[in-house]
Amino acid sequence: MKKTIRIEPHVDSIIMPENLRVGLMVAEQRKKCQKVKCDAEYYGFGFGQSPFHVPEPIARALAGNTEKGHYSDAEGIYELRQAVAGFNERHFKVDVDPSEVIIGPGTKPLIHMVFDIVRGDVIIPSPSWIGYFPQIKLLDKHFHTFYMKPEFWYKIQPEDLDAFLSEIHREQHILVLNNPHNPTGALYSEKELKAIVEVCRNHNTYVLADEIYALTTYHFERFTSMRRIYPEGAFVTNGLSKDRSSGGYRLGSCILPEDCSEDLKEDFRKVAATVYTNVSTPTQYAAITAYEPNEEIEAYFTVTREIHRIIGQFMSAEFNTIAGITATVPEGTFYFFADFNELAEDLRRKGVSTSNDLGRSLIAHPHHIATVTGDACMLRPDDYGARIAFVDYDGKEAFEKFKEKPPRTTSEEEAFVRDNAPRMIAGVEALKMYVDEIKKR
Repeated sequence: MKKTIRIEPHVDSIIMPENLRVGLMVAEQRKKCQKVKCDAEYYGFGFGQSPFHVPEPIARALAGNTEKGHYSDAEGIYELRQAVAGFNERHFKVDVDPSEVIIGPGTKPLIHMVFDIVRGDVIIPSPSWIGYFPQIKLLDKHFHTFYMKPEFWYKIQPEDLDAFLSEIHREQHILVLNNPHNPTGALYSEKELKAIVEVCRNHNTYVLADEIYALTTYHFERFTSMRRIYPEGAFVTNGLSKDRSSGGYRLGSCILPEDCSEDLKEDFRKVAATVYTNVSTPTQYAAITAYEPNEEIEAYFTVTREIHRIIGQFMSAEFNTIAGITATVPEGTFYFFADFNELAEDLRRKGVSTSNDLGRSLIAHPHHIATVTGDACMLRPDDYGARIAFVDYDGKEAFEKFKEKPPRTTSEEEAFVRDNAPRMIAGVEALKMYVDEIKKR
């Protein structure tokens, strides 16, 4: 007799992350179409992965450390933690002691550890990156959704945060602050961060500062790390996946608050040792190269962030030409947020009743437009919004073309996008047809 394995209820509440589900679906559909010579295209605005190649110095370093098969320190090898501390000092002008650095298998597990170890409710601003809420659910931890306003480009307003925190209990909290922001591409200024931190200090609130997109900030001199503003209260996460296009390496870092107790450091070490023993040792040694001074990697940052800027701001402008859609203008990351609420009445008339329905409607035949919407971004059910990832192009080819001839004018930048990202250009045309169809009575 076959037995049914019973699953814990909080696990049943978790679903496959929407970006992965949609991204894998689009990739599989393209493979099938190639086999049967189908000309139906899927437009991939759903999956956010850097399109560029791993910087060659990092790839060479990984190849050169394959023999290091031994276990290593749970918190990360000292040489790498020292390199991470130096990297943060050079790029973000902050003082970090290597003992405050924890290395993890990507930032996701490190964020999970912060939520797991630090007591208190979690405050998650909406719209949100898709990864915070499932981790909270998996931990069965209490949380509050803090809805941000489109008129402020979905950035936390200190007076709203103050009012929000005043309405809940006065115990310790953790505020999630993703900067630059996924999914809107918004960037917080130093002045804005200081105002938010003042509220946090008044309300016994720590900050999970997710800065994974820091080095994709288009005008990098405008980026300010939360470590500079709130050194005693910020857990700062970052990693290799976005700015060094090394998501598959699965290596991230968490900087613990300045002058935190040895007990807190030990708690992170023992949880890391319990959950994943250590990050792949060869990858850690390769990552030393990723964090130490390297002219080739610095040049890589310059080229890739410029390409992100050119394509992101062009695509945002194209979305904003479609009547009924308002898109944010990204200042970093490779996302922007598209607001479809002007079309709400037309959408409902066509049977698109919720934000989740919007995603299903966009990807349905014949439109085939893949996005992330609804619950995945922690939107209200009646909030018709979508995260748009603008990375569906050959990054290596675009990188080489940019190096050979960087666009100098607006018209040259437009030509660069049209030459290098034809599928996304076609995706905008598909979206225009979708909106026309929605508006038909």
